[in-house]
Amino acid sequence: MRRRRGASAGRAILLPLILGAVLLAAAFASLAVGARAVPLPDVLDTLGRALSGAPAAPGAPAGGTGDEAVVLSRMPRTVLAVVVGAALGLSGVLMQGVTRNPLADPGILGVNAGAACAVVFGIQFLGLASVGAYLWVAFLGAAAGMVLVYVLAGVASRAQGASGPTPLALALSGAALSAGLYSLMNAALVTHQDTLDRFRFWQLGSVAAREWDTVLPALPFLAAGVLLAFGLARPLDGLAMGDDAARALGQRVGLTRVAAGVAVVLLCGASTAIAGPVGFVGLVVPHALRRFTGPDHRRLLVSTLLAAPALVLVADVLGRVILLPGEIPAGVLTALVGAPVFVALLRRGKGVGV
Repeated sequence: MRRRRGASAGRAILLPLILGAVLLAAAFASLAVGARAVPLPDVLDTLGRALSGAPAAPGAPAGGTGDEAVVLSRMPRTVLAVVVGAALGLSGVLMQGVTRNPLADPGILGVNAGAACAVVFGIQFLGLASVGAYLWVAFLGAAAGMVLVYVLAGVASRAQGASGPTPLALALSGAALSAGLYSLMNAALVTHQDTLDRFRFWQLGSVAAREWDTVLPALPFLAAGVLLAFGLARPLDGLAMGDDAARALGQRVGLTRVAAGVAVVLLCGASTAIAGPVGFVGLVVPHALRRFTGPDHRRLLVSTLLAAPALVLVADVLGRVILLPGEIPAGVLTALVGAPVFVALLRRGKGVGV
C-alpha cells in the first residue's frame, strides 16, 4: 500500500516537472526562433539584463536590429502566448468539469465566438480602439454566448425528455451558435474594409505584433480567473460524481456552476480580446492529460496550466518558420491539431450520449 502511494505521489510530482521543462524550453524557443535566429547565450544574456535592470550591451546596434533588440521585441509575444494558453486550457478544464463532457471547450460551446463577435461589433459600431475597451465587450459577448448555448441545449434536451442540457445537445448548440456568430462577424468585416484590414490577422487568432500595452491590461482579469479556477478544484471533483452525490457531500452545485461560468468568462473574454479566437486548446490539452492525472482536478489544473501555454508557444514558433518570410497565426495551427482530435472524440462517442 505504501509503495502504491509513493508511486502515485512520484507520478504526481514528475508530470508537472516534465511539463514545466517543456514550457521553459518552448519559451526560450519563442525568444530565439524567428525570421532572425538568436543564439541561446545571447537570449540568456538579454534576459539577465532585462531582469536585473542593467543597461544594454555596449555597442549594440540601434533601431531594433541587434540580437538583444530582437529578443526584447519577442518578450511581449512570448508572455502573451503563455497567458492565452493558460487561460484557454483552464477554461477547458472548467467547462468539461461542470458539464461532465469531454467535448466541452470554450471554442466549441460558443464562448470564444461570442467574445470575438462582440469585439468586432464594438469596433465597428461603438468605435472601440483600445484593448481595455475590447475587454469589457469581450466579457459581455462571452457571457452571452455561454448563456445562449445553455438555453438552446436545455430546450433541445427537454424536447427529448431529458431534465437538463445533455452533452450532445451542448456540443450541437455550441457548434450552431458559433457558426452563426462567426457568420455575423465576417459579414461586418467584409462590408467594412477598414475594419477588415485592421483585424484580419487578429480574427485568425494570433499572438504576433503585440506589445506590452496590449498584454498588461488583461493580466488582472486573467489572474482573477486563474485563482477562481483553482478554488473550484474540490467542487469539480464532487460534480464528477454527479449532482446528487455532490449535494450529498454538502456542495452547492448551482453556485459551483455559476462560479465556473464567471471564471470562464474572465479567462476567455480577456484572452480573446488580446489575441483573437484561438481554438481547440481547451479541448485538446485537458483531454490528453486526464489519462495521466486521473479524476483529481487539482492535478489536472496544474498540469494544464503548464501544458496549454507550451502548446500555444510551439504553435506560434512553428508558424514563424513554416512559411518564411511570412507567418501562420498560432490559432490556425492549434485548429489543425484540435480538429482531428475533436473528430476522434465524436467517433469514439465518449460523453456524448443523450
